[in-house]
Amino acid sequence: MESLFFNTPQQCYQIEEISKGFTKVDISNGIFFYDISLENTTQTIQLKNLDRMLMLITVKSGTVEIEENISDKKHLLKENTITLYGSSRQDFSLTVSGEIFILFIADFFLKQYLSFDKNEPIDFLYKEIQGELVLVKINQQALDALSLYLIEKIIQTKGDKDMKSIRCMHRIIEFIAHRFSLFDRINEDIDKEEREIATRAKNHLLSSFQNPPTIETLAHLCATNESKLKKVFKKVYKSTIYTYVQRFRLEEANLLLREESMTIGEVAKRVGYKHQGHFSKVFFKTYGVYPKDLLKR
Repeated sequence: MESLFFNTPQQCYQIEEISKGFTKVDISNGIFFYDISLENTTQTIQLKNLDRMLMLITVKSGTVEIEENISDKKHLLKENTITLYGSSRQDFSLTVSGEIFILFIADFFLKQYLSFDKNEPIDFLYKEIQGELVLVKINQQALDALSLYLIEKIIQTKGDKDMKSIRCMHRIIEFIAHRFSLFDRINEDIDKEEREIATRAKNHLLSSFQNPPTIETLAHLCATNESKLKKVFKKVYKSTIYTYVQRFRLEEANLLLREESMTIGEVAKRVGYKHQGHFSKVFFKTYGVYPKDLLKR
């Protein structure tokens, strides 16, 4: 049974045309991706081996249907979503149509970046795929503008003249870092009361991040005092309340930047920034790219 991940360094950045509109690109040991663009047709590919891996499935348009052959389960992924799966033994089929980007990450690639902090996303994900599992959905979120931008940069590597493997790997690591940073990991050592206070605060912030309540009001809503709220929130989410609100705003901005009809100023105002310049500065500081570069045109 062959591995999905090749192990010959001389084969870095190999492009394989599986069919018209369906390309497999091997980057280096432990990373490859499918770049798919199928109009009015579907294609099915079988995945069967024993590699421990993650799959980041981006559905720009169309659908992806995953059928597990061991447990007879089916997963249907629709457009405008990014879904992270973990697997330790593969025996399933992917039926795809539309514009799809699927990144495959071997566990031995993740192992290079372990920090031995169980709250770090990579450490959590590495541990998640060490068990016996065919396929588990770890996270699913809406497709954002920055992810689309980074995927496009990855795909465009084929046009580079030299050092394609290292250039593409750099872009893929940017994409991985962005995606892994978007889901929360709560320390299992957090007690029930602290978890409840932090979760309550988060839910209030989610519903009003454009114009969030003051710390005093938020503490009242969470049935606690200001000092305890700030301490508990930082303990649970490893972030101040202000920084967390800013993250919500930027994530929402990422989605809104995909709208053809919206200007940067309108996006900034929608997510709670009064001044476009300040919004652009914060966005660049966080993601290393300006909002104007992500606008869908």
